[in-house]
Amino acid sequence: MTVTIVGTQLGDEGKGGIVDVFGEAADVVVRYQGGDNAGHTVVHEGEEYKLSLVPSGAVRGKVGILGNGCVVNPMTLFEEIDGLRERGLDPDVRVAERAHVILPYHRLLDGIEEEAKSDSNLAAGTTGRGIGPTYEDKAGRRGIRVGDLLDPATLRDRLEYVVPQKRTLVEDVFGLEAGADYDPETLDVDALHETYAAVGERLREEGMTVDAGVFLDESRRDGESLMFEGAQGTSIDIDHGIYPYVTSSNPTAGAAAVGSGLGPTVVGRGEVVGIVKAYLSRVGTGPLPTELGSVEGQTPDGGGDPDGEEIASYIREEGGEFGTVTGRPRRVGWLDVPMLRHAARANGVTGLAVNHLDVLSGLDTVKVGHAYDLDGEELLTMPSTTERWGDCEAVLRAFEGWPDVDWSEVAAEGYDAIPANARAYLDYLEAELGAPVYAVGVGPSREETVVVESPWD
Repeated sequence: MTVTIVGTQLGDEGKGGIVDVFGEAADVVVRYQGGDNAGHTVVHEGEEYKLSLVPSGAVRGKVGILGNGCVVNPMTLFEEIDGLRERGLDPDVRVAERAHVILPYHRLLDGIEEEAKSDSNLAAGTTGRGIGPTYEDKAGRRGIRVGDLLDPATLRDRLEYVVPQKRTLVEDVFGLEAGADYDPETLDVDALHETYAAVGERLREEGMTVDAGVFLDESRRDGESLMFEGAQGTSIDIDHGIYPYVTSSNPTAGAAAVGSGLGPTVVGRGEVVGIVKAYLSRVGTGPLPTELGSVEGQTPDGGGDPDGEEIASYIREEGGEFGTVTGRPRRVGWLDVPMLRHAARANGVTGLAVNHLDVLSGLDTVKVGHAYDLDGEELLTMPSTTERWGDCEAVLRAFEGWPDVDWSEVAAEGYDAIPANARAYLDYLEAELGAPVYAVGVGPSREETVVVESPWD
């Protein structure tokens, strides 16, 4: 059986925690897209683990796969694996030989290009980790794959083809000078070959590379359960998100097949659990119709509700709304239900997991953006262009707030212990999205998740 975990908003929904909860029944956990721009935090036995590349299940001893749809920075991967080993864990992580490798020049170009876009209001809020340029090279057929690192001769051929192109772009187009503006080894074939041939040697020695599709098919035929873990969220999917303020891959459930090597008839027979944060958060620029307050450098001019600054600060502090990877403050807002309807359709969501319900406790009134008003017309889902989405005004619906309670006790007692007004909020989401609530997160640890139903049952 398969279960696919997807974010239904703009990332930061708490997918790692739900993978941790439902991943107990999985044998293999697969990341199918993205790279080390996807920060997730897992709390296990009182210990907090902040990861950006290693699949969440690895903390609990599951086999973790980085599928062919991922872009992999081997240095980040080794750093995270070594860090987990130092803390007494023994993560079993395999990397698809068809996955593409993030090279130092990708990170260099990421920063250059984002800075160049900043004056045109097209900056995507990238983490600067080289994700976009690596996917560009993949599409341009000049990328270097994990399998290439295992063959020094092939690796040199690839580098000798691509590095001169990158040097021309950096120096002749963007006007940077080696030594003065960037480390010369970033665009030196010999230096890159020496470093990444050694990476390939470590991958080989530790038996970390696999043909992901074959490995997963054999696992499935052996009766093992597979969980697919998406990074980021639906509304920053490059096809279905708020383009151009998007990531460079497809976090949506359909990519679980493409990014793993298993067919849609396999993935599609399983469950798709949509992860919902009980409010909205976002790092980066672009419209946000339900935004409360504003964040300098991220909220567009005229955006955000200035009267909501106090509530925004409360939510940000209570929810720890600062980027796992970047540390940047996140923009926050009321739950955007048209966004969730869009995600439920695009992913074929069969169940919901609602996180951070506890963060909203203590507020007299909790609101949601139930619909949009666009030029006098009511819309129940997102328009197809970001420009039109930016013209939308949220039509708010108010719910009576719920008290701050001992959420650990609530988690121990179960769903019926959740305050009645909070359960009314959850009932509303089930009705609007046409999917049952499988789990409710009321705190950061696995033990503070109320499991209503398992997607494996």
